[in-house]
Amino acid sequence: MGNLFCCTQVDQSTVAIKERFGKFEEVLEPGCHCLPWIFGSQLAGHLSLRLQQLDVKCETKTKDNVFVNVVASIQYRALADKASDAFYRLTNTRTQIQAYVFDVIRASVPKLNLDDAFEQKNEIAKAVEEELEKAMSAYGYEIVQTLIVDIEPDEHVKRAMNEINAAARLRVAANEKAEAEKILQIKRAEGEAESKYLSGLGIARQRQAIVDGLRDSVLGFSVNVPGTTAKDVMDMVLVTQYFDTMKEIGAASKSSAVFIPHGPGIVRDVAAQIRDGLLQASHQ
Repeated sequence: MGNLFCCTQVDQSTVAIKERFGKFEEVLEPGCHCLPWIFGSQLAGHLSLRLQQLDVKCETKTKDNVFVNVVASIQYRALADKASDAFYRLTNTRTQIQAYVFDVIRASVPKLNLDDAFEQKNEIAKAVEEELEKAMSAYGYEIVQTLIVDIEPDEHVKRAMNEINAAARLRVAANEKAEAEKILQIKRAEGEAESKYLSGLGIARQRQAIVDGLRDSVLGFSVNVPGTTAKDVMDMVLVTQYFDTMKEIGAASKSSAVFIPHGPGIVRDVAAQIRDGLLQASHQ
């Protein structure tokens, strides 16, 4: 119907290419336009000014001979003031861009080791963008942004890299565990030493208290009971302790004791042995 009335419509974010008798005449902006077809005017086609994206997957190898697939995303658009160049000078824009991407990636990545390629993704993307900008600006296209979205090595290489990383982390964990066990053993030894030291102090104080108590008992008994000697008092104390010990052994329900010949007279023999030992030590 538009052709019947010599009118045509150009949508927003789009331009149309007008020709007269097959020759380019002008670029039509969005809106309604008159095309007197009887005078040879016609539309050669439309050109979108919207931002477009092209994903390019390129296989190449790194400096350390690892084959990788590099995925680049190219965001581009046609320039309104160069719409005629964008429409007439390129037959297939996407194929042209893809060829430049392949050329730059296959020239840049082989200069890098695999680890460096991952670290220098931005530098690779910048090199691709600069090369595309120089090439495509002559054809009426603007390169808005170039991204290296993925660098994917072979599956066996990825598995090997993961195993190397896991082994390194296990080695660090083993070192940390050994260091922690070493600290625990040192602290445990320090605690045992401190415990034994305090236990020794307690035993020494206990024995000192027993000696002081026995001395006070002997002195008090000798004063209150005239005619008794220190020997008599010690014999009585030993007999008392003997019966206290027998009472405790008998009261315990699960006591383990070794019975030897014993009786009240044994205490006198024990006291005599202690006294003889002390006398021999004093003579020496």
